[in-house]
Amino acid sequence: MKFEVRGIKVELPTFKIVMYVVLLISACSFGAAFYHRYDRFMNDKTGKADADITDPKLQFTASTTLLTSEFPRLIFVGAVFFVSVLTFGLLLSHDVSELVAGRTVKALYDEEGESMMTPEYELAEEQWADGNFMEAIRLLREHLKKNPNEQHAALRIAEIYEKDLQNFLPATLEYEQVLRHNLEPERWGWTAIHLCNLYYKVDKQNEATALLKRIVIEYGQTAAAAKARKRLEQEGVDVTTLHTAEERAPKDTPPSNLPPGFGPLKPRK
Repeated sequence: MKFEVRGIKVELPTFKIVMYVVLLISACSFGAAFYHRYDRFMNDKTGKADADITDPKLQFTASTTLLTSEFPRLIFVGAVFFVSVLTFGLLLSHDVSELVAGRTVKALYDEEGESMMTPEYELAEEQWADGNFMEAIRLLREHLKKNPNEQHAALRIAEIYEKDLQNFLPATLEYEQVLRHNLEPERWGWTAIHLCNLYYKVDKQNEATALLKRIVIEYGQTAAAAKARKRLEQEGVDVTTLHTAEERAPKDTPPSNLPPGFGPLKPRK
């Protein structure tokens, strides 16, 4: 089934909708049953205690019978209610996180938002919703070949590898390809931060540290650079020795309009 929340398309498989319904009904039913059983349990306990208060032996026997007959059922109903609520909450939080991730990608790549509505991209998302992750990746790659500048498709491939397939190495390769494109500084920085997190998962500590340093040096004015500095400090790296491109530029040199790596011609001797 498909939904649309504030312009973001949400696709949920039928079995997940059924799970939501079953868990919700279970939580409501067992919650009500627990409430009524607990109320009746306490009333019966009080009533029997009042009736038998003059005879301690009868009071003890009544209390024991009540605990052995009603208390286990009360615990069982309460446990099912708790498990239903917990499972419903975990499932909901997972889907909400996916929705937030989708909104974030669209916000970062708003200039490419229209291309995300192409039939090819929608077909890939349908395959993903049905659990056909590798087919979704194949369709996204075809879409990316036709539209090489639409890096949200590459990020989607990386996301499927990371979250759905739990295959972190291909995900790192996808993010590395994305970082080779000319992205807006903040966008590049946060993509690099995510790649660093993946590097730690695949035991590439040196690559992660080198990329964090690159974020600080080349994109030092971004919010991602502040995050990179904190991570480097936690690793014991002296960030004061890392200077951004702006800090390393001579103060008396006027800004150059030449591309990176090119400088003014030196006069011939």
